[in-house]
Amino acid sequence: MAKIVLIPLPDRDFDVTEVAVPWRLLTRAGHCVVFATERAGTVPAADPLLLSGVVFGQLGAAPEPKEFYRELTESPSWAKTIAWSEIDPDAFDGLILPGGHAPGMKQYLESRVLQSKVAAFWTLDRPIAAICHGVLVLARTSDPNTGKSVIAGSQTTCLPKYMERNAYLATFWRRGRYFRTYPAYVEDEVRAALDAPATQFVRGPRTMMARGTADDDTPAFAVEDGRYISARWPGDAYLFTRRFLHLLEAR
Repeated sequence: MAKIVLIPLPDRDFDVTEVAVPWRLLTRAGHCVVFATERAGTVPAADPLLLSGVVFGQLGAAPEPKEFYRELTESPSWAKTIAWSEIDPDAFDGLILPGGHAPGMKQYLESRVLQSKVAAFWTLDRPIAAICHGVLVLARTSDPNTGKSVIAGSQTTCLPKYMERNAYLATFWRRGRYFRTYPAYVEDEVRAALDAPATQFVRGPRTMMARGTADDDTPAFAVEDGRYISARWPGDAYLFTRRFLHLLEAR
């Protein structure tokens, strides 16, 4: 049976791969994806440097996710976004929180309205997946019963500190703080939201360039804790989505 999956987005600067790959794999499997932006009807736009290349045409999205993104922007649903304030968590079978690191992401990463909807969805015990900076949305979302983050008791990963630091150091000369969304590293903030970070945070195998693909999950990594799945970066997007699909279709 077809499921309905929600993917909230900022108006601009989200990661190409972390949105386009889940959309393509979910729709190919016969499911419906609904996008939500701060205001209904906003047509969102991915980080343009991930389409053209961050430095000398490199460090952007791979060709296949870029093609998926082109197909996505031409789909009828792309311009039919709903407002974050209008999200009814009960209407969705699953939730995916993508990432991105450029400045426009702060609209999404800091929204109290979106966090309130995510908190309500968390109580429904339905599949939730977050990748890269998307894990920050969960880290910043409070459980109304405990006041802690909703992932305080969960195993999770996110963008590792070494990846964020190395990307910043390699590109600062050209892009400034492009790869440093906040003064604190993503990993540090996520760890701080956990009850026992030493055992709950899972960094995964060290990698910098090798990415998982549609046919090869060898370089990819994801953490599954019950109905919650997390991943580190765009190189995990295919595996991340396949794990989410498995959960979605098992319910």
